[in-house]
Amino acid sequence: MLALTLEEFMVELNDGAIKNVGPNNKAATVKLFDVDSAEAREFGDKRVKLVFEDEDDNEIQVSLFPEDVRKIVDDIEALEEDSPVFD
Repeated sequence: MLALTLEEFMVELNDGAIKNVGPNNKAATVKLFDVDSAEAREFGDKRVKLVFEDEDDNEIQVSLFPEDVRKIVDDIEALEEDSPVFD
């Protein structure tokens, strides 16, 4: 399931072209639940791309620098040690 929240979002659709309407204060939150597949791969010379997909082919891609990936790995290792999630 993909949940998408858009705030202060307004665009103009004219002859197939999308144009921003109003100030550049838009924000979005995307959540993907019930992930069916996840993978990590190289993205350019200096980044790692994480790709998550659900059974309905909704997909989220996240590009991170290696130090951010290491932080996530540390967080997961801490969860493995302390959280009942991994029991």
